[in-house]
Amino acid sequence: MVMMVALLANDTYVQVIEAHSLATNSRNQRRLINEYATQRGMIMAANGQVLATSVATDDAFRFLRQYPGGAPYADVTGYYSLNYGAGGIENAENTVLDGTDDKLFVQRLSDLITGRNHQGGNLQLTIEPKIQQAAYDTLTKNGFTGAAVAIQPSTGQILAMTSTPSYDPTGLGSHDNAAQTKAWTSANAGDPAPMFNQPVNAAYQPGSTFKLVVAAAALSNHVADENTPSLPADPKITLPGTSATLSNFDNETCPGSVNGQVSMKTAIAYSCNTAFASLAGKVGAPALSAEAAKFGFGQRLSIPLGVTPSCVGPAAGGNCMNIPNGTPGLYQSGIGQLDVQETPLQDALIAATIANGGKEMYPQLVKSILGPDLSTIQGFSPKVLNDEVMSGDVANQLTDMMLAAEQHAGTANKNPNIQIAAKTGTAEHGTNPKDTQPYGWYVAFAPHRDIAVAVVVTAGGTLDAATVGAKVAGPVGRAMINAALGG
Repeated sequence: MVMMVALLANDTYVQVIEAHSLATNSRNQRRLINEYATQRGMIMAANGQVLATSVATDDAFRFLRQYPGGAPYADVTGYYSLNYGAGGIENAENTVLDGTDDKLFVQRLSDLITGRNHQGGNLQLTIEPKIQQAAYDTLTKNGFTGAAVAIQPSTGQILAMTSTPSYDPTGLGSHDNAAQTKAWTSANAGDPAPMFNQPVNAAYQPGSTFKLVVAAAALSNHVADENTPSLPADPKITLPGTSATLSNFDNETCPGSVNGQVSMKTAIAYSCNTAFASLAGKVGAPALSAEAAKFGFGQRLSIPLGVTPSCVGPAAGGNCMNIPNGTPGLYQSGIGQLDVQETPLQDALIAATIANGGKEMYPQLVKSILGPDLSTIQGFSPKVLNDEVMSGDVANQLTDMMLAAEQHAGTANKNPNIQIAAKTGTAEHGTNPKDTQPYGWYVAFAPHRDIAVAVVVTAGGTLDAATVGAKVAGPVGRAMINAALGG
């Protein structure tokens, strides 16, 4: 037995420590032949659907990596390539998939004793194919560039995570150098490149979806309540201390005003910019920044893919949580402009936290680690990211406001049998924003049904500078919720 353990320790040293040294030369032929002599584990969806697998070949590299899931799952699986290494989950969970992880020590020892060929462990993800496919199909059929994320609010499990344009990782798994080069070039062409993981690494101005954070801060700090008309309904206001103005969509007076003022609920329902810019001014920069931090802004999460932090201010000294430019900057930040930037994952977390009564769960992409025989090696339990972003009462008030907002968010893909609480967003950007297609956002959840979604559409289709989030992102988000709930 001692001899067996010693042999296994030496085997582990060669595979992990010495292999790491050899890996400085990515084309080291011996290293690659040894690496590809092991059957790499599968990556599966929550329902067992195989998204990535290795099949035997008759060439020097014994196993070929294939991706039955294809382009809809590329943001999740990543790729595994002879020439280009690994990305996505293939990289983040590489030691599990190649079998060298400590969690698989007993399995390796058993293989050594019995003489079985060494195999990698398998990963079961939290992704639900019907939701993932609905998101990808709805984005692509309209020719949109964008991203979509779905989260289970009660657990933090990521139910869908996809973006367009995408790529099929199978080409990168080829053993043919020319085929790999062609696939790599294609996957890295354009802006955004298909290989760029928009759901977790693209941070865009969120527009009016950020009003949910402002509203949470206002309610939590007793600055305003849901139903009292106390916010300006003016079609435009002048930013304090400047001659610049900030206006509502189409320069209209906010509907439902009483003596020139509207309630927070009405301002959310009709997405009134002047009301929320003023509300942000009342909340103040410190309280608004603190509320955003509670939601996870400024944090670098691992799901286990690395997540780009969302921000409310410019990055400076490793911090991006200081709202700039005094009161004018605060007003602009209050409507999700200026330096406010969010990943689609962060916007989904905002909706999920409201849906979960104010408790924010840590987002998770891996459901369980399985042995080569599909036995469970480790299951992942829900973790709390923030136990109380807001009180349950504040979450209920925000839900009520979002139910009202959904009534003004378009009708495409709307199912009368599914109640949805939502908020749309339309964010200007670029050097000439009035002539640039804005970012269109939609965040939503189905109350008491345990699904929250976020969608951003950044380009594509027949869109122009007048495009709004309700028109482009809303139908994608509803398609995801419908797929999840059988609508």
